Amino acid sequence: MIAQVSGRLAAKQADRVMIETPGGVGYEIVVPLGVMERLPGVGEAVSLATELVVREDGWSLYGFHDEAGRRFFQRLIGVSGVGPKIAIALMSALGVERGARAVKERNIALLASVSGIGKKTAERLALELADKLGEFDELAEAGAGPTGRGGARGAAEAALHALERLGYATAEADGALRQALAADGGGDTETLVRRALQLLTHG
Repeated sequence: MIAQVSGRLAAKQADRVMIETPGGVGYEIVVPLGVMERLPGVGEAVSLATELVVREDGWSLYGFHDEAGRRFFQRLIGVSGVGPKIAIALMSALGVERGARAVKERNIALLASVSGIGKKTAERLALELADKLGEFDELAEAGAGPTGRGGARGAAEAALHALERLGYATAEADGALRQALAADGGGDTETLVRRALQLLTHG
């Protein structure tokens, strides 16, 4: 298992990054929106907790800021019918703390609002995981107060919700925000919304 990758951030793309290790090996890693938001600039040092998913059509590496993110991802993909793509979409839209709380509270409407998750999948998540996410209670308490760019609810998540309120589909808004972050780095919510709208309206 590849549990962690550390090295130099060699490249950022819309939904993934490449980290080059000191030995010269480059790892392509798919990351949630919140992780993309908090990455340093290209060329700087970075370390991600990772999960290798092996499937018939290939191997893929997924990256998270910490072990909590990796464990939540593991829990999600352990549910029948929930693959890595859906798990990443949920973590991008809700984050770890809010996503875990939505599952525990059986908030079907919120879970089903995530791109790729219908009502049946949301109900399955709640049924199979609601009583198994106690390890994330401490994380939820830590994220209850005001948080900055590195907090449980970052500017990217707020920007995603703002774009959804403007009528954009979650997947469409997520893609535009990822492009904005990959091209220009971070920024506050208003800045990210403005950059994303430019991409959405002008292509």
